[in-house]
Amino acid sequence: MGDNAMDKAKGKAKEMMGKASGNDRKAAEGKTDQAKGAADDMRDKAEGMRDSFRDDR
Repeated sequence: MGDNAMDKAKGKAKEMMGKASGNDRKAAEGKTDQAKGAADDMRDKAEGMRDSFRDDR
């Protein structure tokens, strides 16, 4: 499991624990972790696309 997927999974677990315990701050931290993992995924994909265009030249 990559770092990005790990961030998303950790965030989901943290969000669920926060919701179950009524801890809004922990739930918000979980959503933030998930967003970070998703943003990192998008950045990695964009870099991969950029690199593939550079290789064709």
